[in-house]
Amino acid sequence: MSMKITSQAQHSNGLLYVGFNQDQGCFACGMEDGFRVYNADPLKEKERQDFTEGGIGHIEMLFRCNYLALVGGGKSPKYPPNKVLIWDDLKKKQVIELEFSGEVRSVRLRRDRIVVVQDHLIKVYTFTQNPQQLHVFDTSPNLMGLCVLCPNSNNSLLAFPGGKIGHVQIVDLANTEKSPLEIAAHETHLSCIALNLQGTRLATASEKGTLIRVFDTANGTQLQEVRRGANNAFIYCINFNHDSSMICVASDHGTVHVFSLDDLQKNRQSSLASATFLPKYFSSQWSFSKFQVPGGSHCICAFGAQANPDTNCILVICADGNYHKFVFNTKGECTREVSANFLEMTDGKS
Repeated sequence: MSMKITSQAQHSNGLLYVGFNQDQGCFACGMEDGFRVYNADPLKEKERQDFTEGGIGHIEMLFRCNYLALVGGGKSPKYPPNKVLIWDDLKKKQVIELEFSGEVRSVRLRRDRIVVVQDHLIKVYTFTQNPQQLHVFDTSPNLMGLCVLCPNSNNSLLAFPGGKIGHVQIVDLANTEKSPLEIAAHETHLSCIALNLQGTRLATASEKGTLIRVFDTANGTQLQEVRRGANNAFIYCINFNHDSSMICVASDHGTVHVFSLDDLQKNRQSSLASATFLPKYFSSQWSFSKFQVPGGSHCICAFGAQANPDTNCILVICADGNYHKFVFNTKGECTREVSANFLEMTDGKS
């Protein structure tokens, strides 16, 4: 899950983009003067590449391997916004270049595929020295570059906004002869979509940001609906934990919510939930743990490594350059364990 830092959210720290890798073990930052890669937990700078001549507006990792996808951005882009460069961090140079007629909104990688997202199109290529175009999919207007690619070697699902507003289309790249699955997830535009690591679950939020829905990717059945809040919010990020028993959600209200997916009794409900004559709102599942992000900056979130069976942790990466680690127990009680400014770290020192 990733976040472009819009001009309204910038903090004059040079940060243009931040995103986790496929298993949330690392995160990468696009900067006005290059890029950086960090280990997520414990926090540690792993790689820094400074470019004197330009910025990186999008960076996509491939787990922890040496290949990164880069797209130019910022006040003085390193590359044109219609190009995708695959950077080999061992050789410290670009090894693949793809050029398009329009602006690139995002890129997704897996070991055998490069997926490039544009305003109304998604193009899929082989991940080879000379990439071959395999597929082109039409989408509804997708200026946010919404697209998720399952990284699991046994599952090649690709999910993206469908042709109708609020719909998600799921395609199996290993079997494109099979009809895509179209899920009517919401009635308004999508703001966020996420797959679990196994590719069996899809979570979605609309631009309203009040409800998060979870679907079975095999047949499109809605499995859960949870409520972030009563008031509209913009959802920046949804992430599953490793066994898909929980999701975490970050919004522009400066909060992160945690919902249980396997033990629904953990989630909070109104005392009026059982009253059948009341609107659906009163039976909503609310988060069982919620915490305020210091400073209220735009942020993304993910689950960190579980230290013991009774506690879990959430990692929060913010547009203001701050990193927070929150630890919570099975009751949802939460404490902030670590805070640091990751942009001020150097040479792997925290």
